[in-house]
Amino acid sequence: MLFKLSLRNMKKSFKDYAIYFLTLVLGVAIFYMFNSLDSQQAMLQVSSSTRDMIRLLVDLLGMMSVFIAIILGFLIVYANNFLVNRRKREFGIYMTLGMGRRQISGIILLETILIGILSLAVGIFIGVFASQFMSILVAKLFEADMSEFTFVFSKDACIKTCIYFAVMYLAVIVFNTLTISRYKLINLITAIRKNEKVKIKNPIISILVFIISAVILGYAYYMVTGGVYELDTADELLKPILMGIIGTVGIFWSLSGFILRVIQSNKKIYLKGTNMFVLRQLNNKVNTNIVSMSIICLMLFMTISVLSGSLSIKSALDSQLNEFTPIDVNLYKTAYLPESYVNSYTGKTVYNTETQIEDSKYPVSYTLKTNGYDMNNLKDIVEVAIYAIPEWTLETSLGNYLETAMKQFSMLAYDTPETVIKISDYNKIASLYGNEQYSLNDDEYMVLCDFDQMINIRNEALKQNSNIEINGKTYHAKYNECKYGFVIMTTSNMNGGIILVPDSFEIKKENTEQYFLAANYNADTDDGRQEIENTLIGSENTEFVNNIKEKGINLDGNSKISLREASKGLATIIIFIAIYLGIIFLIASSAILALKQLTESSDNKQRYTILRKIGCDEKMINTALFSQIFIFFMMPLALAIVHSIFGIKFILSILAVLASPDELLPSIIVTAIIIGAIYGVYFLATYFGSKNIIKEEE
Repeated sequence: MLFKLSLRNMKKSFKDYAIYFLTLVLGVAIFYMFNSLDSQQAMLQVSSSTRDMIRLLVDLLGMMSVFIAIILGFLIVYANNFLVNRRKREFGIYMTLGMGRRQISGIILLETILIGILSLAVGIFIGVFASQFMSILVAKLFEADMSEFTFVFSKDACIKTCIYFAVMYLAVIVFNTLTISRYKLINLITAIRKNEKVKIKNPIISILVFIISAVILGYAYYMVTGGVYELDTADELLKPILMGIIGTVGIFWSLSGFILRVIQSNKKIYLKGTNMFVLRQLNNKVNTNIVSMSIICLMLFMTISVLSGSLSIKSALDSQLNEFTPIDVNLYKTAYLPESYVNSYTGKTVYNTETQIEDSKYPVSYTLKTNGYDMNNLKDIVEVAIYAIPEWTLETSLGNYLETAMKQFSMLAYDTPETVIKISDYNKIASLYGNEQYSLNDDEYMVLCDFDQMINIRNEALKQNSNIEINGKTYHAKYNECKYGFVIMTTSNMNGGIILVPDSFEIKKENTEQYFLAANYNADTDDGRQEIENTLIGSENTEFVNNIKEKGINLDGNSKISLREASKGLATIIIFIAIYLGIIFLIASSAILALKQLTESSDNKQRYTILRKIGCDEKMINTALFSQIFIFFMMPLALAIVHSIFGIKFILSILAVLASPDELLPSIIVTAIIIGAIYGVYFLATYFGSKNIIKEEE
């Protein structure tokens, strides 16, 4: 009997609470999809370094899944609370007919199990097929070969999903049992006639709280966007976070205390149509949902910030990759190693080998040739020397601007020698890279820089003090601003400053810091370039690499292939984690709003019946319902958008090396489309669901 009753209740409730079931299915599907990557990677033909990146991504997603499971667990328990409250009168009728609390708990237990099994089955079914598209996305982002693509079912992901959601449903069962045990018959029978208690707030106090909360939020925004505080530790970062939470709660707490009074003062708006009804409904909702709306606002803020920030970084990495990897390989090594030196950390004297000391006196090509490397593998070879002059440090370059710079950027190493290159050597590299070449007179120098924060510092210094005295000779800056240029290939703007000096600049032998070689691979195909890559720097098992390693020669480098793989891997990891978190937060936020609104629509049936009795037609009632739900959905989203404006600025300031504001607009557009689609679907589903609920008694 209980089983049949549970089935009937499920069918009856499914119409009103399809959003709840849809949310469970989406949660299961997404959880399975992102935890099945370990099975999908087996069919991708990628390099060992890319495979390591995929393993790292899988491990990170596995750790994130614990956090996601907690969020979904709270969502399910929260949703069930509304579902149980929705059925109070039904449970009261059961108790009137002689059914005990244990039997009612049994009905809810069966319903929870049935819904759980059904949502798991449907969610995993969708997740299995959707994960195949995930494989294609992974392959595209990692630029992997999909020739061995096959349909994959991840047994481990399925088991993990079932275990996690079983624990969630167990928590729901315990929660429902405890809730039912506290119900009294009289309260259940009269539940439909009761409204939530609303405490009328003093409007003056509400306005004061609103102003204080706005000031708190404003100061938190100031802190994260370049204020007087340096948020370089967890404790410092915690301050604006806590201020943001307190300010958000304060804003929603205070709104219901004065907004209604303010609008009431304007009779034209307040008495127009059903505005009086809509405003009072909203006033009650905000007043009784302060915590939930604050949580939803913060979750939406995280969704917007994470998605926009990650997409900006992905766009920046992709756009900068070709620019900063114009050739195939860079090799560099330390020049003129001393026979011995004192380790600054241990205080012990370290002695270099004779082989390493001898090798450090010659360019990179010497190291390649003398260790058996076939130079025919390389073409377009350019070799230069890079210098470090102890007398010319960042402190020397900043001159009069040093004191100001140290106050704003105390973390910079101002006593570090500048990187110095002769102008003719740099022009050789610039010609190979396809960058602009420069010229200098014998008493001139110039600065190359592409890292935004350092550009600002150096430009101010060049404007205030451009003269540098080295070896008894004064040099002045040819330009009062930095020029674009770089030497070592990277994945983004990371050049904090290179000093170009005239060829006549006196360089002491001990000032030579590095020998640098830039070249292309002598191959016309990707496979050919990859083969040279593996021989030169891609494997520790080659004869050349083993010789270098055994002799302890300090030869290092990077390549277009390795930088591309690292960039793609980093971008993919950022994107996947952002999408995983963002979609879950968005679904959770939308579902909570939708379930709350549907439940309140059910509780407020009699109020809409009264509207009909006083002469409101269906169009007016539907307009009132639409306005009420629209404002209810937009309030947390509007404040979340304000939060995210400053949150994204903070993310970009922290990750200035990876992204710039130029990549932000397309990312915001994409984020807006994603949020608009999911949030919009939940909004429309809530409206049509509520519309059906208030029509039931007709």
